[in-house]
Amino acid sequence: MLRSTILAAARNSRIESLVTHAPVSRSVVRRFVGGPDTRSAVAATKALVDAGLHVTLDHLGEDTTDRAHADAVAGAYLDLLGSLEAAHLTRLLKPLTARAEVSIKLSAIGQALPGDGERIALDHARTICTEARRVGATVTLDMEDHTTTDSTLGILRELRGDFPETGAVLQAYLRRTESDCRELAYAGSRVRLCKGAYQEPASVAFQKRADVDRSYVRSMNVLLEGDGYPMFATHDPTLIAIATDRAAAHEVDAFEFQMLYGIRPDEQRRLAAAGHVVRVYVPYGAQWYGYLMRRLAERPANLTFFARALITKG
Repeated sequence: MLRSTILAAARNSRIESLVTHAPVSRSVVRRFVGGPDTRSAVAATKALVDAGLHVTLDHLGEDTTDRAHADAVAGAYLDLLGSLEAAHLTRLLKPLTARAEVSIKLSAIGQALPGDGERIALDHARTICTEARRVGATVTLDMEDHTTTDSTLGILRELRGDFPETGAVLQAYLRRTESDCRELAYAGSRVRLCKGAYQEPASVAFQKRADVDRSYVRSMNVLLEGDGYPMFATHDPTLIAIATDRAAAHEVDAFEFQMLYGIRPDEQRRLAAAGHVVRVYVPYGAQWYGYLMRRLAERPANLTFFARALITKG
């Protein structure tokens, strides 16, 4: 019920206006969003890299309704990649592992536009992947609600023809994900496994947390048994412990953990100090409201983290 309420609030323009203009929201944004622009995103990235962490950056904004907006978002990613290179924050440390990379929502670069939206998104993604390779970074295609899954995986297949390092994202709450993991667990394939943050019907997604967790572990095992590069996106201590144990059991050391900017930073540093690759997902840009609401809905216990941000130093 709480999750549904949060997601409903994410779609309510009146609530969005109240929250985004509330002075108390600024401290939340500072802690959980890398800043409003490229300059601040690069600064946040440098601080994380200096602390021994890796980074993936997401330019916020998904409601792209015209070609001009899609072009502008793609341009923002090109500007970001150039700025990361200028700040000496890019280069592959080892195969498939870049210090800083970018995460792209295809909806933001034209996927949902009428007519040739998929082609527009693919063309923009190719341009971004080309620039990422030039500067020594990688690209991961974020996953959105289930209606876009087939389209996103189709665009991924097209991109991997020229850019095999392009990362995929799969969501454990979808019933199809274990099967998708099997198809993507091949050599050179980067796959981020997360729980999922959209409100989905029971026909396509598990509704109970325990069922989602079990799906996550099954999918985790598939990825670890394969030849790809798994990226486990979770803040759940139990799932982190299971991933660590299963990776050791499968004798897999080429994998990474991923966590959101501002959530469990001490755990991020602990895992990095223990020798794990830890990548921090850093959103940036002015359109932070929808992102913030989905993070709350993904795990309502995150409300605790956000509440603490209002009363503790970020």
